[in-house]
Amino acid sequence: MSHSIGKTFWQQTKHAFLPPSPQSRGEPQPPLELPYDPTAALIRLVNPDQLSLPAASLWEVMNRRTTLRRYSSDPLSLNELSALLWFTQGVKEVTNRPVTLRTVPSAGARHAFETYLLINRVEGLQPGVYRYVALEHALLGLNFDEHINDKLTQACFNQRQVATSAVSFFWVAVGERMFWRYPERGYRFLLLDAGHICQNLYLAAEGLGCGVCAIAAYDDDAINAALGLDGETLFLVYAASLGKRPG
Repeated sequence: MSHSIGKTFWQQTKHAFLPPSPQSRGEPQPPLELPYDPTAALIRLVNPDQLSLPAASLWEVMNRRTTLRRYSSDPLSLNELSALLWFTQGVKEVTNRPVTLRTVPSAGARHAFETYLLINRVEGLQPGVYRYVALEHALLGLNFDEHINDKLTQACFNQRQVATSAVSFFWVAVGERMFWRYPERGYRFLLLDAGHICQNLYLAAEGLGCGVCAIAAYDDDAINAALGLDGETLFLVYAASLGKRPG
């Protein structure tokens, strides 16, 4: 068998090779969400029980789902963005353990992802980069540099659907949140969990008359830098552009 990093990773993350986890050593659990300045103004999203959603059959949505790279110039409404965030990372409950129970599955309910957004066309929102504060179902503004769209598009190897999207989603892993329970094997689970999230985005978007293009082709260092991540404790795993379907 020829040597490869991938094969070595797959072998060394088998259960037989795993070290004791920080959880098993009695180390404290990492926070359920990244901290933020408590004085920052959060933008409240539409409550899940107040969302206005079109009727959509799950079976029809699954059958229609396809990747879309060309979008109309129509903006998303805040209601639509609220729905997309709720169905991809919405927190349904915080248990006594404590863990969050969300609208997608996650290994051990670790839910190690934070959702960063490049917002280009959403009614009432200034273009820029935001973070979804899931526990509050709200947005936190991060970066309104006029060149941030260009930087993120270039970091995605100039895939134009990022530049022309109404919004692009960037799923950022908080490593310690996963590795606290699952050390090296946690890298596998991050990849699986990212897939769960993105598939929910595809289906929710289809139900709202939008389309999605999942993105895994990006320059890791460039995109982490553009999002203000250190690339070690916080790093991008997956992304997706989204916009309204052309008429």
